[in-house]
Amino acid sequence: MYSQIVMDNFSNPSNAGEIENADGIGEVGNPVCGDMMTFYIKVEDEKLADVKFKTFGCVAAIAVSNMVSEMAKGKTLEEAGSITKQSVAEALEGLPKEKMHCSNLGAEALAEAIKDYKSKNSTSESEAG
Repeated sequence: MYSQIVMDNFSNPSNAGEIENADGIGEVGNPVCGDMMTFYIKVEDEKLADVKFKTFGCVAAIAVSNMVSEMAKGKTLEEAGSITKQSVAEALEGLPKEKMHCSNLGAEALAEAIKDYKSKNSTSESEAG
């Protein structure tokens, strides 16, 4: 049912956890399936220096969370913000149709963390200018 890469990301998630004093936090959930994802980002020079996640959910939800964090690390905020459900699913070598909503959640949680970071930093930038 799942590809080997999905199983690897589920069994050995390299970025599970929380970043203390994260620069941005994004949380999303799906009330239908019960999946919950929280993404934490650390930003240095407008790039994602670190990305971690906490996910409550199925195999696909955890695998998606880890893959999104891997895809986003080292990217600029703009590059990371352009990660789509399709690019996540392709990186995982496909997901069952009934689990595609999980890839939406991962991309959404990352986007929310970036939005949180930008909202926290927009006032300080305008004051400095």
